Amino acid sequence: MVDQKYKLSAGEDLFGERRGLGISLISFKVVPKDSSGLFIIENTFHEKGGPARHLHYEQDEWFYAVEGEFIVEVGQERFSLKPGDSLLAPRKVPHVWAYAGGGLRGRMLITFMPAGKMEAFFREVTKANAMPPQDPELWKAHGMELLGPPLKVE
Repeated sequence: MVDQKYKLSAGEDLFGERRGLGISLISFKVVPKDSSGLFIIENTFHEKGGPARHLHYEQDEWFYAVEGEFIVEVGQERFSLKPGDSLLAPRKVPHVWAYAGGGLRGRMLITFMPAGKMEAFFREVTKANAMPPQDPELWKAHGMELLGPPLKVE
């Protein structure tokens, strides 16, 4: 575990690592000392899209749009997030989201409370530099349930 830095620039990763998800890059901003703490990532998109529909068994997930526009579905409700907007996806509630455009790139801060196995999940899936595969066992091993495909955005 590295000591937490107080200041990180946009796009800077706490560990100085590059983590790709194909259509986006993620930077670890706040990493807890154990799974009960707060985990925050910055997700920067250079293409439209996002992860598959899923739910977290033990984490609330909070989204804060920094740049671009995002579509987020939580349960049966659909929301449009513009810069400065935020949204909470409570644990055990299905959700899916995607960068929908509205600029040269999309950037979102995402917080997981508590962290659970999310750091391990992102370390694993970024090895392939692609969006997380639709492999139910991978998601389940990290405290989530895969429920469907990603949102389609044009």
